[in-house]
Amino acid sequence: MSVYDYLYFIILPVLALSALLIFIRFLIGPSLSDRVVALDLLITTGIGMIAIYSIITDQPTFLDIAMILGLIAFLGTVAFAYYIEKKKRK
Repeated sequence: MSVYDYLYFIILPVLALSALLIFIRFLIGPSLSDRVVALDLLITTGIGMIAIYSIITDQPTFLDIAMILGLIAFLGTVAFAYYIEKKKRK
């Protein structure tokens, strides 16, 4: 079993299943904090999928997309923390 077979048959299905479970958590999250954490984790799982796809297809340009998604996820988390901080002050 080569590394590419391992990526195809083990890692990608596990990531797909985890993305599905995270999306369900995103939909039924009881609070806004739960949904933001689920969205952040969903983006992180997507970054993992993009990175594996980049390895499989031997195209490093997809890693740039993954890096941009990581920056967007980080800025979203920081914006949410700022929102929570402002909400507590009122």
